[in-house]
Amino acid sequence: MSVTKENWGSHDGYAVKLFTLKNDNLTVRLTNFGAALVGIDVPDKNKVTADVVLGYDNLEGYVNGKSFQGAVIGRYANRVGGAAFILNGQKYRLSKNDGDNCLHGGTFGYNRRVWEYEPDEKKNSVTFLYRSPDGEEGFPAALNISVKYTLTDKNKLKIKYEAVSDGDTIFNPTNHAYFNLKGKESVLDTVLQINALNYTPFDEFNIPAGEIESVPGTAFNFLKPKKIGADIESGKIDGYDHNFLLGEAGEMKKAAVAHEPESGRIMAVYTDMPAIQLYTANGLSETGKGGVHFGRHHAFCLETQFTPNTPNLPGFPSCILKKGRKFKSTTVYAFGVK
Repeated sequence: MSVTKENWGSHDGYAVKLFTLKNDNLTVRLTNFGAALVGIDVPDKNKVTADVVLGYDNLEGYVNGKSFQGAVIGRYANRVGGAAFILNGQKYRLSKNDGDNCLHGGTFGYNRRVWEYEPDEKKNSVTFLYRSPDGEEGFPAALNISVKYTLTDKNKLKIKYEAVSDGDTIFNPTNHAYFNLKGKESVLDTVLQINALNYTPFDEFNIPAGEIESVPGTAFNFLKPKKIGADIESGKIDGYDHNFLLGEAGEMKKAAVAHEPESGRIMAVYTDMPAIQLYTANGLSETGKGGVHFGRHHAFCLETQFTPNTPNLPGFPSCILKKGRKFKSTTVYAFGVK
């Protein structure tokens, strides 16, 4: 197990570093630009290694990228309808970067920031730290956030989020890694299971209005493993960008398992967040690592989160972070083969 650091350029006068975590099987690359997950090298059933995370070859790609590749998302992951919400009787207006809505923290969310960092070789980890000022992208209160990535000897990448604010605010962090367990081409043949009985339908702007629907009998039923593309290719759905309900916040649960049959790679997702977003890269069109074009359905995302638009949806697990109270959450990506 080891942690290394190298220079990776600069942005807005701040030094950007590339960190590498290793154990006997996996190699994980991270950067303090956006506290982003740059790559994970994972062996297949024949012990041939491939990078299973989309991204770019250099810092410039992350600075200019449009798809939040691998980044930590905040202050509020996913969408806030109308780019506004009411907290303690006061209305807050947020940055609009998705039509009339706020997406992934706004125009300059956490994915656009250079974070401080604290590598820990003994724990095979790197912690990224950022202070989000009061009013940033319209969000109330100043927030100190830390995101700790740890690679264990059991082939698990743990992401631990902590935050404290100096006033009441809303907070919903996630990681926006794009996974491809084959390491190339489409993910429609990847077999996926999501342990969720319900999902939240949305309007034409991808904003949930509070309805909950059960998955049995629908294209959203991943209770038993099925190919990601099964209902896409049959025309039942054009692609997934949907929120699945996992249960209560604070309780660690096995949210999803993805298996890529050709390579044999498996990735299980554990989280204590109450929901998870499945996104099948429906709008992806960029040039990434090695000059490869990332296109539609070239990857899938499994973003652990509060339900989108939760600040405007009473009755869902609350995303409100009270003044002085510590937010804690952990998501784990566990890798293997079969």
